[in-house]
Amino acid sequence: MSGLLLMCYEFFMTGLFAIGGGLATIPFLKEMAVKYNWFTLNDLTTMIAVSESTPGPIGVNMSTYVGNSMYGFIGGILATLSLVAPSIIVICIIAKMLKKFKDSKIVKSVFEGLRPAVVGLVLSAMVSIFAGALLYVDKYTTSGNLMDLWNIKAIILFVCLLVFYQWKNKIHPIFIILIAASMGVVFGF
Repeated sequence: MSGLLLMCYEFFMTGLFAIGGGLATIPFLKEMAVKYNWFTLNDLTTMIAVSESTPGPIGVNMSTYVGNSMYGFIGGILATLSLVAPSIIVICIIAKMLKKFKDSKIVKSVFEGLRPAVVGLVLSAMVSIFAGALLYVDKYTTSGNLMDLWNIKAIILFVCLLVFYQWKNKIHPIFIILIAASMGVVFGF
């Protein structure tokens, strides 16, 4: 299978099985990073940060980035279309079926069963984001020194922003993002 077709296939499968939105795509993207080296785990963490502060879902932004960096403009378009195509197909099918089966106990049970799976995927994404942003797992693995595991600057920034946000809970989240971005530039994250 050619590289472009493989990339489209992987993003199609991600779009098909990442139920629950952008954060639910993160475990799939992480696996893609490890399996194909199209992007690094550090790139993924950076893209999550960028995606959370820009319009558009994480998966769409990441598929566009990967497709464009690997195969240019056409690759970006094809990867993005591959990711969103399953959602469009499934929504069209579900819309027709729900009209017919909207009061079915089976349909209601299926949606009830999907909720814990979505929560699990989102929690997995959260753990991955925290680990990628606050820990140096590779550095620790190499040295074995526990002090090498912690990204002290990032942890201090995280705690300060969290305390600040809790203290000034009426502050708009965009200001927290701007403060964090500024601190990242100043302290060289």
